[in-house]
Amino acid sequence: MTITTTNFEAEVLNSSKPVLIDFWAPWCGPCRMQGPVLDALAVEDESIVIGKVNIDDEPKLAQEYGIMSIPTILVFKDGKVAGQVTGVQSKEALLALLANA
Repeated sequence: MTITTTNFEAEVLNSSKPVLIDFWAPWCGPCRMQGPVLDALAVEDESIVIGKVNIDDEPKLAQEYGIMSIPTILVFKDGKVAGQVTGVQSKEALLALLANA
């Protein structure tokens, strides 16, 4: 799911499920490596919402959440940031992040 300033509140902050957001850019090699891991996780676990924020298209969201390098993944629960990691992550690491958030 593509997350923008327009749908951020509805899809992320007001979600009843945990939301994992990938801050990325199309020119970022590690971001492209992270994509298939997120796609696999989305297919396997329907109890979470997975979205992507293209920082080139949405610099305001990147600035608001202090994104300094990409890929950065934030986990939101109940409308608040509950976890954060930077760099390419394995599916297991993302599941652990969600479990601990």
